[in-house]
Amino acid sequence: MSVSFDFDGTVAVVTGASGALGSAVVEQFRAAGAEVAAIDVVAPDADDSLLDPDGGTTFYETDLTDEDDVAGTIDDVVDEHGRIDHLANVAGTWRGGDPIEATSLESFELVHDVNLKTMFLASKHALPHLEETDGAIVSVSARSSLEGGEGDGPYRASKAGVRLLTETIAEEHRGTVRANAILPSVLDTPMNREMMEPSDDWVDPADVATTIAALCSDAAPVTSGAAVPVYGEA
Repeated sequence: MSVSFDFDGTVAVVTGASGALGSAVVEQFRAAGAEVAAIDVVAPDADDSLLDPDGGTTFYETDLTDEDDVAGTIDDVVDEHGRIDHLANVAGTWRGGDPIEATSLESFELVHDVNLKTMFLASKHALPHLEETDGAIVSVSARSSLEGGEGDGPYRASKAGVRLLTETIAEEHRGTVRANAILPSVLDTPMNREMMEPSDDWVDPADVATTIAALCSDAAPVTSGAAVPVYGEA
């Protein structure tokens, strides 16, 4: 079944835009007619970037863990595009494999900075503009955030934080900005294929991007504060 959206005349901001999921979200919004502001610390011409900068996307190279950098980028987006209608907080990373007593502070801080701090800062500075457009935020949490587990506690905790901040934003901005989270499991990405044995049950990032678009669209006008599973059979 094919699904299409009409985002003509809207502006979508996508963080983590150079990664597998972020680039798929950029393509989804772009195909639906939105102007896309793609944000990442990894430039499109980098070896590990999957973002195609052509076709109407404006790229902003930004350290999403630095508040001044984020604030400046959001100001630039509004100056250049006039508005913000959708924010997809996709920037994230994974670290794991060690029990808590063997986990370094550096590793703990890294996953919280990249997974939670980036979501907080992008949302904080985009929210005043999203209020003006009755906009929507979709942030990437994780299926594993729903419970504790062995070996990747800091990652799970950071993604649980994303989910709880999403619920908070939804409550604080009820009636103006819709905020939802998605819960992926294992996505079919080049990095995951390097780290693990590939499985047919893994989810295509393009399918997850469709769900993000749906949550930003008029198809979900009363959905806010939700945590939506997107793990299929994975």
